[in-house]
Amino acid sequence: MTNLTLQRLFSLSIAALMVWTWVYSSPANATRIQTVTSKGGITAWLVEDRQNPIISMRFRFKGGSALDPDGKQGLADFVASTIDEGAGDLDSQAFRTILENRSIGLSFSAGRDNFNGQLKTLVRDQDKAFSLLSLALTKPRFDTEPVQRIRAQIISSIRTASQSPHTAAGKTLFQTYFDGHPYGKNPNGDEKSISGMSVTDLKTFTRNRFAKNNLIIGVVGDITPEKLGPLLDKTFGSLPEKATPWDIPETHPDPGLKTIVKEMNVPQSSIAFAAPGIKRDDPDFYAAYVMNHILGGGSFTSRLYQQVREKRGLVYSVYTSLMPFDKAGIIFGGAATNNAKVKETLSVIRQEWEKFVKSGVSQQELKDAKTFITGSFPLRFTSSDNIAAMLVGIQSANLGIDYIDRRNSLIDAVTLDDVERVAKRLLKPQSMLTVVVGKPEGISE
Repeated sequence: MTNLTLQRLFSLSIAALMVWTWVYSSPANATRIQTVTSKGGITAWLVEDRQNPIISMRFRFKGGSALDPDGKQGLADFVASTIDEGAGDLDSQAFRTILENRSIGLSFSAGRDNFNGQLKTLVRDQDKAFSLLSLALTKPRFDTEPVQRIRAQIISSIRTASQSPHTAAGKTLFQTYFDGHPYGKNPNGDEKSISGMSVTDLKTFTRNRFAKNNLIIGVVGDITPEKLGPLLDKTFGSLPEKATPWDIPETHPDPGLKTIVKEMNVPQSSIAFAAPGIKRDDPDFYAAYVMNHILGGGSFTSRLYQQVREKRGLVYSVYTSLMPFDKAGIIFGGAATNNAKVKETLSVIRQEWEKFVKSGVSQQELKDAKTFITGSFPLRFTSSDNIAAMLVGIQSANLGIDYIDRRNSLIDAVTLDDVERVAKRLLKPQSMLTVVVGKPEGISE
Protein backbone atom coordinates (compact mmCIF):
# COMPACT_ATOMS: atom_id res chain seq x y z
CA MET A 1 0.00 0.00 0.00
CA THR A 2 1.47 3.39 -1.00
CA ASN A 3 2.06 6.27 1.37
CA LEU A 4 -0.53 8.31 -0.52
CA THR A 5 -3.13 5.58 -0.06
CA LEU A 6 -2.36 5.35 3.66
CA GLN A 7 -2.66 9.10 4.00
CA ARG A 8 -5.94 9.05 2.11
CA LEU A 9 -7.33 6.38 4.43
CA PHE A 10 -6.09 8.32 7.43
CA SER A 11 -7.74 11.51 6.16
CA LEU A 12 -11.03 9.72 5.57
CA SER A 13 -10.89 8.17 9.03
CA ILE A 14 -10.31 11.55 10.61
CA ALA A 15 -13.14 13.01 8.55
CA ALA A 16 -15.47 10.25 9.74
CA LEU A 17 -14.49 10.96 13.34
CA MET A 18 -15.17 14.64 12.80
CA VAL A 19 -18.63 13.89 11.46
CA TRP A 20 -19.34 11.77 14.54
CA THR A 21 -18.16 14.64 16.74
CA TRP A 22 -20.39 17.05 14.82
CA VAL A 23 -23.49 14.94 15.25
CA TYR A 24 -23.08 13.82 18.85
CA SER A 25 -20.99 16.27 20.82
CA SER A 26 -20.19 19.44 18.93
CA PRO A 27 -21.49 22.87 19.97
CA ALA A 28 -22.67 23.09 16.37
CA ASN A 29 -25.78 21.28 17.53
CA ALA A 30 -26.69 24.51 19.29
CA THR A 31 -25.96 26.88 16.43
CA ARG A 32 -29.47 28.17 15.99
CA ILE A 33 -28.72 31.73 15.02
CA GLN A 34 -31.07 34.45 16.21
CA THR A 35 -31.06 38.04 15.05
CA VAL A 36 -31.26 40.39 18.02
CA THR A 37 -32.00 44.07 17.48
CA SER A 38 -31.89 46.33 20.51
CA LYS A 39 -34.29 49.18 21.17
CA GLY A 40 -31.54 51.52 20.04
CA GLY A 41 -31.21 49.73 16.69
CA ILE A 42 -28.00 47.76 17.36
CA THR A 43 -28.15 44.36 15.62
CA ALA A 44 -26.25 41.22 16.58
CA TRP A 45 -26.40 37.54 15.75
CA LEU A 46 -26.80 35.34 18.80
CA VAL A 47 -26.31 31.63 19.47
CA GLU A 48 -27.52 30.66 22.92
CA ASP A 49 -25.34 28.12 24.71
CA ARG A 50 -26.27 27.04 28.25
CA GLN A 51 -23.43 24.58 28.75
CA ASN A 52 -21.29 27.08 30.68
CA PRO A 53 -22.03 30.45 32.36
CA ILE A 54 -19.90 32.29 29.80
CA ILE A 55 -20.57 34.92 27.14
CA SER A 56 -18.27 35.33 24.14
CA MET A 57 -18.64 38.26 21.79
CA ARG A 58 -16.77 39.12 18.62
CA PHE A 59 -17.31 42.41 16.86
CA ARG A 60 -15.86 44.15 13.86
CA PHE A 61 -15.67 47.66 12.47
CA LYS A 62 -15.14 47.76 8.73
CA GLY A 63 -12.02 49.66 7.74
CA GLY A 64 -8.61 48.45 8.85
CA SER A 65 -4.94 49.07 8.21
CA ALA A 66 -5.49 49.70 4.49
CA LEU A 67 -6.91 53.06 5.60
CA ASP A 68 -3.76 54.06 7.50
CA PRO A 69 -2.71 57.50 6.22
CA ASP A 70 0.48 57.75 4.22
CA GLY A 71 3.40 58.07 6.59
CA LYS A 72 1.36 56.60 9.44
CA GLN A 73 1.43 52.94 8.50
CA GLY A 74 0.69 50.82 11.56
CA LEU A 75 -1.90 53.22 12.99
CA ALA A 76 -4.75 50.68 13.18
CA ASP A 77 -2.44 48.15 14.81
CA PHE A 78 -1.17 50.78 17.27
CA VAL A 79 -4.76 51.62 18.26
CA ALA A 80 -5.54 47.92 18.74
CA SER A 81 -2.56 47.61 21.08
CA THR A 82 -3.34 50.67 23.22
CA ILE A 83 -7.11 51.09 23.32
CA ASP A 84 -7.51 48.76 26.31
CA GLU A 85 -4.80 50.57 28.32
CA GLY A 86 -7.17 52.76 30.28
CA ALA A 87 -10.52 54.42 29.55
CA GLY A 88 -12.88 56.86 31.19
CA ASP A 89 -11.76 57.55 34.75
CA LEU A 90 -9.71 54.34 34.89
CA ASP A 91 -6.01 54.59 34.11
CA SER A 92 -4.13 51.69 32.55
CA GLN A 93 -3.37 49.90 35.81
CA ALA A 94 -6.89 50.26 37.17
CA PHE A 95 -8.48 49.15 33.90
CA ARG A 96 -6.23 46.11 33.50
CA THR A 97 -6.62 45.14 37.16
CA ILE A 98 -10.41 44.92 36.87
CA LEU A 99 -10.07 42.77 33.75
CA GLU A 100 -7.65 40.41 35.48
CA ASN A 101 -9.47 40.20 38.80
CA ARG A 102 -12.73 39.27 37.07
CA SER A 103 -11.13 37.07 34.39
CA ILE A 104 -12.55 39.24 31.64
CA GLY A 105 -10.90 38.71 28.27
CA LEU A 106 -10.77 41.85 26.14
CA SER A 107 -8.57 42.21 23.07
CA PHE A 108 -8.39 44.02 19.75
CA SER A 109 -6.66 43.42 16.43
CA ALA A 110 -6.45 45.06 13.02
CA GLY A 111 -6.51 43.50 9.57
CA ARG A 112 -6.28 45.17 6.18
CA ASP A 113 -10.07 45.44 5.83
CA ASN A 114 -11.33 45.42 9.42
CA PHE A 115 -10.72 46.40 13.02
CA ASN A 116 -11.70 43.51 15.30
CA GLY A 117 -12.56 43.10 18.96
CA GLN A 118 -13.20 40.20 21.29
CA LEU A 119 -14.86 40.10 24.71
CA LYS A 120 -15.25 37.04 26.94
CA THR A 121 -16.76 37.09 30.42
CA LEU A 122 -18.52 35.05 33.05
CA VAL A 123 -22.25 35.73 33.14
CA ARG A 124 -21.98 37.11 36.67
CA ASP A 125 -19.62 39.84 35.44
CA GLN A 126 -21.42 40.68 32.20
CA ASP A 127 -22.47 44.19 33.25
CA LYS A 128 -18.93 45.16 34.24
CA ALA A 129 -17.39 43.53 31.17
CA PHE A 130 -19.67 45.28 28.69
CA SER A 131 -19.25 48.56 30.58
CA LEU A 132 -15.46 48.36 30.28
CA LEU A 133 -15.74 47.62 26.58
CA SER A 134 -18.01 50.64 26.13
CA LEU A 135 -15.45 52.85 27.87
CA ALA A 136 -12.65 51.53 25.70
CA LEU A 137 -14.57 52.26 22.51
CA THR A 138 -15.98 55.66 23.46
CA LYS A 139 -13.56 57.12 26.02
CA PRO A 140 -10.09 55.65 25.48
CA ARG A 141 -7.43 57.58 27.40
CA PHE A 142 -4.24 56.92 25.44
CA ASP A 143 -2.20 58.19 28.40
CA THR A 144 1.47 58.98 27.88
CA GLU A 145 2.93 56.07 29.88
CA PRO A 146 1.04 53.17 28.24
CA VAL A 147 1.35 54.73 24.77
CA GLN A 148 5.11 55.10 25.14
CA ARG A 149 5.40 51.61 26.62
CA ILE A 150 3.42 50.02 23.78
CA ARG A 151 5.28 52.12 21.22
CA ALA A 152 8.59 50.73 22.51
CA GLN A 153 7.21 47.19 22.37
CA ILE A 154 6.02 47.60 18.78
CA ILE A 155 9.33 49.08 17.64
CA SER A 156 11.20 46.24 19.34
CA SER A 157 8.92 43.75 17.57
CA ILE A 158 9.54 45.48 14.22
CA ARG A 159 13.30 45.26 14.74
CA THR A 160 13.06 41.58 15.62
CA ALA A 161 10.81 40.86 12.64
CA SER A 162 13.28 42.58 10.31
CA GLN A 163 15.69 39.73 11.01
CA SER A 164 13.11 37.10 10.07
CA PRO A 165 13.31 35.91 6.44
CA HIS A 166 9.71 34.71 6.65
CA THR A 167 8.42 38.14 7.72
CA ALA A 168 10.60 39.94 5.18
CA ALA A 169 9.35 37.71 2.35
CA GLY A 170 5.69 38.36 3.14
CA LYS A 171 6.19 42.09 3.59
CA THR A 172 8.09 42.46 0.32
CA LEU A 173 5.57 40.35 -1.56
CA PHE A 174 2.59 42.46 -0.49
CA GLN A 175 4.40 45.74 -1.12
CA THR A 176 5.34 44.59 -4.62
CA TYR A 177 2.11 42.83 -5.55
CA PHE A 178 -0.09 45.71 -4.39
CA ASP A 179 2.31 48.49 -5.37
CA GLY A 180 0.46 51.80 -5.21
CA HIS A 181 -2.63 50.28 -3.60
CA PRO A 182 -3.60 50.51 0.12
CA TYR A 183 -3.24 46.73 0.50
CA GLY A 184 0.49 47.15 -0.12
CA LYS A 185 0.94 49.09 3.12
CA ASN A 186 2.66 47.27 5.96
CA PRO A 187 -0.05 46.78 8.65
CA ASN A 188 2.59 46.88 11.39
CA GLY A 189 4.24 50.06 10.16
CA ASP A 190 7.93 50.77 10.50
CA GLU A 191 10.13 52.43 13.10
CA LYS A 192 9.67 55.89 11.58
CA SER A 193 5.88 55.73 11.32
CA ILE A 194 5.41 54.28 14.80
CA SER A 195 7.86 56.74 16.34
CA GLY A 196 5.95 59.64 14.80
CA MET A 197 2.49 58.47 15.85
CA SER A 198 0.73 60.91 18.18
CA VAL A 199 -2.13 60.55 20.65
CA THR A 200 -4.14 62.76 18.32
CA ASP A 201 -3.64 60.19 15.56
CA LEU A 202 -4.94 57.44 17.82
CA LYS A 203 -8.00 59.42 18.89
CA THR A 204 -8.74 60.48 15.33
CA PHE A 205 -8.76 56.84 14.26
CA THR A 206 -11.36 55.91 16.89
CA ARG A 207 -13.58 58.87 15.98
CA ASN A 208 -13.42 58.07 12.26
CA ARG A 209 -13.82 54.31 12.36
CA PHE A 210 -15.96 53.36 15.37
CA ALA A 211 -19.57 53.86 14.32
CA LYS A 212 -22.84 51.97 14.17
CA ASN A 213 -23.10 51.78 10.39
CA ASN A 214 -19.91 49.73 10.00
CA LEU A 215 -20.35 47.51 13.08
CA ILE A 216 -20.87 43.73 12.96
CA ILE A 217 -21.50 41.67 16.11
CA GLY A 218 -21.64 37.96 16.94
CA VAL A 219 -22.49 36.64 20.44
CA VAL A 220 -22.43 33.10 21.80
CA GLY A 221 -23.19 32.01 25.32
CA ASP A 222 -25.50 31.89 28.29
CA ILE A 223 -27.64 34.90 27.52
CA THR A 224 -31.12 35.46 26.12
CA PRO A 225 -32.10 37.91 23.38
CA GLU A 226 -34.02 39.90 25.99
CA LYS A 227 -30.90 40.40 28.12
CA LEU A 228 -28.55 40.93 25.19
CA GLY A 229 -30.50 43.84 23.71
CA PRO A 230 -29.93 46.28 26.62
CA LEU A 231 -26.26 45.28 26.79
CA LEU A 232 -25.84 46.13 23.12
CA ASP A 233 -27.30 49.59 23.69
CA LYS A 234 -25.17 50.06 26.79
CA THR A 235 -22.02 49.11 24.93
CA PHE A 236 -22.45 50.53 21.43
CA GLY A 237 -25.41 52.91 21.73
CA SER A 238 -23.33 56.07 22.19
CA LEU A 239 -21.20 55.48 19.11
CA PRO A 240 -21.68 57.86 16.16
CA GLU A 241 -24.28 56.80 13.64
CA LYS A 242 -21.88 56.86 10.69
CA ALA A 243 -18.15 56.38 10.22
CA THR A 244 -16.10 58.83 8.18
CA PRO A 245 -16.56 57.77 4.53
CA TRP A 246 -13.70 56.05 2.77
CA ASP A 247 -13.05 54.41 -0.55
CA ILE A 248 -10.58 51.63 -1.33
CA PRO A 249 -10.51 50.92 -5.06
CA GLU A 250 -10.96 47.50 -6.56
CA THR A 251 -7.69 46.11 -7.84
CA HIS A 252 -6.75 43.17 -10.02
CA PRO A 253 -2.96 43.29 -10.31
CA ASP A 254 -1.13 40.82 -12.51
CA PRO A 255 2.55 41.02 -11.59
CA GLY A 256 3.66 38.70 -14.38
CA LEU A 257 6.32 36.06 -13.86
CA LYS A 258 8.68 37.87 -11.53
CA THR A 259 11.20 36.83 -8.90
CA ILE A 260 12.62 39.15 -6.24
CA VAL A 261 15.62 38.13 -4.17
CA LYS A 262 16.45 39.88 -0.91
CA GLU A 263 19.73 38.76 0.56
CA MET A 264 19.87 37.79 4.22
CA ASN A 265 22.69 35.83 5.76
CA VAL A 266 20.71 32.79 6.87
CA PRO A 267 21.19 29.08 6.06
CA GLN A 268 17.59 28.61 4.92
CA SER A 269 15.71 30.81 2.48
CA SER A 270 12.08 31.76 2.95
CA ILE A 271 9.86 31.73 -0.12
CA ALA A 272 6.60 33.60 -0.59
CA PHE A 273 4.63 33.58 -3.81
CA ALA A 274 1.33 34.96 -5.03
CA ALA A 275 -0.84 35.12 -8.12
CA PRO A 276 -4.24 36.63 -8.97
CA GLY A 277 -6.94 34.93 -6.92
CA ILE A 278 -10.62 35.22 -6.22
CA LYS A 279 -12.90 37.25 -3.96
CA ARG A 280 -15.34 35.75 -1.47
CA ASP A 281 -18.43 36.78 -3.43
CA ASP A 282 -17.22 35.25 -6.70
CA PRO A 283 -19.49 32.42 -7.94
CA ASP A 284 -16.39 30.28 -8.42
CA PHE A 285 -15.21 30.63 -4.82
CA TYR A 286 -16.21 27.15 -3.65
CA ALA A 287 -14.67 25.50 -6.69
CA ALA A 288 -11.50 27.52 -6.04
CA TYR A 289 -11.57 26.44 -2.40
CA VAL A 290 -11.65 22.77 -3.37
CA MET A 291 -9.00 23.34 -6.02
CA ASN A 292 -6.70 25.00 -3.49
CA HIS A 293 -7.15 22.11 -1.06
CA ILE A 294 -5.96 19.66 -3.69
CA LEU A 295 -3.09 21.88 -4.83
CA GLY A 296 -1.54 23.12 -1.60
CA GLY A 297 -4.14 23.75 1.09
CA GLY A 298 -4.70 20.15 2.10
CA SER A 299 -1.64 19.74 4.29
CA PHE A 300 -0.21 16.20 4.02
CA THR A 301 -2.43 15.19 1.10
CA SER A 302 -1.89 18.19 -1.16
CA ARG A 303 -0.03 17.81 -4.42
CA LEU A 304 2.62 20.34 -3.50
CA TYR A 305 3.31 18.60 -0.20
CA GLN A 306 3.57 15.24 -1.91
CA GLN A 307 5.82 16.42 -4.72
CA VAL A 308 7.98 18.99 -2.98
CA ARG A 309 8.37 17.43 0.45
CA GLU A 310 7.50 13.75 0.39
CA LYS A 311 8.89 12.78 -3.00
CA ARG A 312 11.92 15.09 -3.13
CA GLY A 313 12.51 16.11 0.48
CA LEU A 314 13.11 19.72 -0.52
CA VAL A 315 11.15 21.43 2.27
CA TYR A 316 9.60 20.73 5.64
CA SER A 317 6.33 22.34 4.59
CA VAL A 318 4.80 24.01 1.56
CA TYR A 319 1.32 25.45 1.25
CA THR A 320 -1.10 27.63 -0.67
CA SER A 321 -4.16 29.50 0.53
CA LEU A 322 -6.87 31.75 -0.83
CA MET A 323 -6.80 35.32 0.48
CA PRO A 324 -10.09 37.01 -0.41
CA PHE A 325 -9.89 40.66 0.59
CA ASP A 326 -12.78 43.08 0.17
CA LYS A 327 -11.29 44.68 -2.94
CA ALA A 328 -8.98 41.97 -4.30
CA GLY A 329 -8.23 38.27 -4.19
CA ILE A 330 -4.91 36.47 -4.32
CA ILE A 331 -3.57 32.95 -4.09
CA PHE A 332 -0.78 33.10 -1.54
CA GLY A 333 1.79 30.42 -0.86
CA GLY A 334 4.99 29.80 1.00
CA ALA A 335 7.84 27.42 1.70
CA ALA A 336 11.26 27.41 3.30
CA THR A 337 14.26 25.40 2.21
CA ASN A 338 18.04 25.13 2.24
CA ASN A 339 19.67 27.84 0.13
CA ALA A 340 21.01 25.21 -2.27
CA LYS A 341 17.53 23.82 -2.92
CA VAL A 342 15.59 27.01 -3.63
CA LYS A 343 15.92 26.78 -7.39
CA GLU A 344 14.64 23.20 -7.56
CA THR A 345 11.85 23.97 -5.10
CA LEU A 346 10.54 26.85 -7.20
CA SER A 347 10.82 24.75 -10.34
CA VAL A 348 8.70 21.94 -8.87
CA ILE A 349 6.09 24.36 -7.53
CA ARG A 350 5.66 25.96 -10.94
CA GLN A 351 5.58 22.58 -12.66
CA GLU A 352 2.78 21.44 -10.38
CA TRP A 353 0.75 24.55 -11.19
CA GLU A 354 1.15 23.84 -14.89
CA LYS A 355 0.39 20.15 -14.45
CA PHE A 356 -2.79 20.95 -12.52
CA VAL A 357 -4.07 22.97 -15.47
CA LYS A 358 -2.96 20.56 -18.19
CA SER A 359 -3.88 17.24 -16.58
CA GLY A 360 -6.72 18.21 -14.28
CA VAL A 361 -7.66 16.19 -11.19
CA SER A 362 -9.03 12.72 -10.66
CA GLN A 363 -12.44 11.84 -9.32
CA GLN A 364 -10.75 10.31 -6.28
CA GLU A 365 -8.85 13.51 -5.52
CA LEU A 366 -12.07 15.49 -5.80
CA LYS A 367 -13.95 13.06 -3.59
CA ASP A 368 -11.24 13.01 -0.92
CA ALA A 369 -10.98 16.80 -0.90
CA LYS A 370 -14.71 17.30 -0.48
CA THR A 371 -14.89 14.61 2.21
CA PHE A 372 -12.18 16.28 4.22
CA ILE A 373 -13.50 19.83 3.77
CA THR A 374 -17.03 18.91 4.80
CA GLY A 375 -15.91 16.48 7.50
CA SER A 376 -13.57 18.98 9.15
CA PHE A 377 -16.17 21.75 9.25
CA PRO A 378 -17.23 20.80 12.81
CA LEU A 379 -13.78 21.76 14.10
CA ARG A 380 -14.84 25.35 13.67
CA PHE A 381 -17.45 24.84 16.39
CA THR A 382 -15.12 23.64 19.14
CA SER A 383 -15.54 26.76 21.28
CA SER A 384 -17.89 29.66 21.78
CA ASP A 385 -15.10 32.01 20.65
CA ASN A 386 -14.81 30.21 17.32
CA ILE A 387 -18.57 30.27 16.75
CA ALA A 388 -18.78 33.97 17.59
CA ALA A 389 -15.97 34.65 15.12
CA MET A 390 -17.83 32.66 12.48
CA LEU A 391 -21.00 34.67 13.05
CA VAL A 392 -19.06 37.85 12.36
CA GLY A 393 -17.36 36.36 9.32
CA ILE A 394 -20.65 35.18 7.81
CA GLN A 395 -22.18 38.62 8.21
CA SER A 396 -19.10 40.36 6.81
CA ALA A 397 -19.22 38.25 3.66
CA ASN A 398 -23.03 38.54 3.35
CA LEU A 399 -23.37 34.75 3.20
CA GLY A 400 -26.80 34.63 4.82
CA ILE A 401 -28.00 33.54 8.25
CA ASP A 402 -28.55 29.97 6.97
CA TYR A 403 -24.96 29.63 5.70
CA ILE A 404 -23.95 27.06 8.32
CA ASP A 405 -26.74 24.77 7.12
CA ARG A 406 -25.90 25.33 3.44
CA ARG A 407 -22.12 25.38 3.53
CA ASN A 408 -21.36 21.68 3.06
CA SER A 409 -23.90 21.36 0.26
CA LEU A 410 -22.09 24.16 -1.56
CA ILE A 411 -18.85 22.19 -1.31
CA ASP A 412 -20.56 18.93 -2.34
CA ALA A 413 -21.96 20.64 -5.43
CA VAL A 414 -18.48 21.33 -6.83
CA THR A 415 -17.80 19.15 -9.87
CA LEU A 416 -14.69 17.98 -11.63
CA ASP A 417 -15.43 20.38 -14.46
CA ASP A 418 -15.76 23.25 -11.96
CA VAL A 419 -12.33 22.58 -10.45
CA GLU A 420 -10.62 22.23 -13.81
CA ARG A 421 -12.31 25.35 -15.17
CA VAL A 422 -11.25 27.42 -12.18
CA ALA A 423 -7.73 26.00 -12.33
CA LYS A 424 -7.41 27.25 -15.90
CA ARG A 425 -8.72 30.61 -14.79
CA LEU A 426 -6.41 31.04 -11.79
CA LEU A 427 -3.32 28.84 -11.98
CA LYS A 428 -1.13 30.80 -14.36
CA PRO A 429 2.59 30.38 -13.63
CA GLN A 430 3.31 33.35 -15.91
CA SER A 431 1.43 35.52 -13.38
CA MET A 432 3.30 34.32 -10.29
CA LEU A 433 5.23 36.81 -8.18
CA THR A 434 7.90 35.13 -6.06
CA VAL A 435 9.97 36.61 -3.25
CA VAL A 436 12.98 34.76 -1.84
CA VAL A 437 14.74 36.01 1.28
CA GLY A 438 18.07 34.38 2.14
CA LYS A 439 21.11 33.47 0.12
CA PRO A 440 19.57 31.24 -2.56
CA GLU A 441 21.96 29.57 -4.97
CA GLY A 442 21.31 29.89 -8.69
CA ILE A 443 18.45 32.36 -8.30
CA SER A 444 18.52 35.95 -9.47
CA GLU A 445 15.87 38.62 -9.95
